[in-house]
Amino acid sequence: MGDPIGVTRVLVVDDDAMVRSGIEMLVSAHPDLEVAGAVADGLHAVAAARELRPDVVLMDLSMPGLDGVQATRAIIDDSALDGATPRVLALTTFGDDETVLAVLHAGASGFIVKDSAPLHLPAAIRTIAAGRGWLDPTVTTPVIDALRRANPPDRATLGERLAGLTERELEILTLLADGLSNAEIARGLFVSEATVRTHVSRILMKTDSRDRTQAVVLAFRSGLVPSAPGGARSTKEKP
Repeated sequence: MGDPIGVTRVLVVDDDAMVRSGIEMLVSAHPDLEVAGAVADGLHAVAAARELRPDVVLMDLSMPGLDGVQATRAIIDDSALDGATPRVLALTTFGDDETVLAVLHAGASGFIVKDSAPLHLPAAIRTIAAGRGWLDPTVTTPVIDALRRANPPDRATLGERLAGLTERELEILTLLADGLSNAEIARGLFVSEATVRTHVSRILMKTDSRDRTQAVVLAFRSGLVPSAPGGARSTKEKP
């Protein structure tokens, strides 16, 4: 997806008209970003994703009717998009960790706190559009803690997705889940960053994960990483 001259098309979804307007202005201020459309609820978001084919959907989580989690799942699973599924960046508020956890499970590639948007939203959109994940560092640790506490009924099935990983790939996935960047992993394992990127790409392919964020979610939900994190940060890295 994406415009041939490098413009990322963004669908804004928020039930607050003032917030929608502010986000539209923020996105439009950057020549490489374009507002493809703006809607006020999840039901219209699903329809707009089909009609407008945006690259990124900025998805508010708390909306009447079809909420952000349900809308995200509907967009990610929508076969009518025919391979043009947009990537979802969730817009959240402080203290909404359980909903953030739910939208990550639904297929979102990351989340950003609304208060961080004026400073970080353009970079987050570019990162998500490039196929990477964005976890807002202001609330990452509580979300990681919630992931670690989760005990999903399909844990055995989730573990099967890790069965094809080599020992080295499992090691690197664990380090990703601890918030380490490619450079930090490379230094710790005494390998090149290119080697780490290759391993991460294979991890994504073997686990059928869209990006680093989804691979990290899988690591927590499957029980691969059961202990307390060493320090979580945003997953703003190339594969």
